Amino acid sequence: MDPDDDLTRFEAHGAAPLPAAHDEGFVDHDGARIAWSTYGAGRPVVLLHGGLGHRGNWGYQVPMLVGAGYRVILIDSRGHGRSTRDAQPYSYELMASDVLAVLDTLQVRRAAFVGWSDGACTALVLARRAPERVAGVFFFACNMDPGGAKPFVPTPVIDRCFRRHRADYEALSPTPADFDAFVAAVSDMQRTQPDYRADDLAQIGVRVVVAIGEHDEFIKQEHADYLAWTIPDAQLIVLPDVSHFAPLQRPALFNGVLERFVGRAFEEEKGAR
Repeated sequence: MDPDDDLTRFEAHGAAPLPAAHDEGFVDHDGARIAWSTYGAGRPVVLLHGGLGHRGNWGYQVPMLVGAGYRVILIDSRGHGRSTRDAQPYSYELMASDVLAVLDTLQVRRAAFVGWSDGACTALVLARRAPERVAGVFFFACNMDPGGAKPFVPTPVIDRCFRRHRADYEALSPTPADFDAFVAAVSDMQRTQPDYRADDLAQIGVRVVVAIGEHDEFIKQEHADYLAWTIPDAQLIVLPDVSHFAPLQRPALFNGVLERFVGRAFEEEKGAR
């Protein structure tokens, strides 16, 4: 796959189409109907997409993980993709509880988690809240307190991504006319959440890889450094020549790092038994 650094291909076509799902459905939880799908068989890996996106944004990652022998679980965050939402304000704690509801329905006791942007926050909140369910977290391109975010500066790449998100929302959402209200609600959450202090981060007891693109448009590099220093035994990875959208821009680069993380997470699980 050729690079898509400027997201021209993503704007026009989205990510690669997902393969046929092994199973799919909805879970009713706390005022929302949460859409999920699974692919392949093996140790479970949960992929959590970014804000305003949907599970189809992982189209370049699912075939690699299935081919490597994992069971991939995709979830549309509440109000995203095919999932619904009620009038409750968005929060990462609420979305983490949605993920647990899906795992309970699927009878998944423990999984490795891969989070991108808002999905990364959700995964790390879940790791602190229910570490017994988490084999490890690949935390890509997000902040854990408001000071970790850069001031927003529009760019052509961000604009292309936003247009794709709008088109996908209008095609997938049960409320296709509500995109602008949806953006406002998600943005309200992002401005103030999460707000973890150093002692909160120090309580995270699962394996964490903190990853960030060299040219991330939203997250400060020094914040990624801080997270890696503060979370016990965390590892920092800076992906060269990519930005906040690395899974779309350079899938081969991203997937190589991702596969190593998942393999190590489950090796450590086996060794701990």
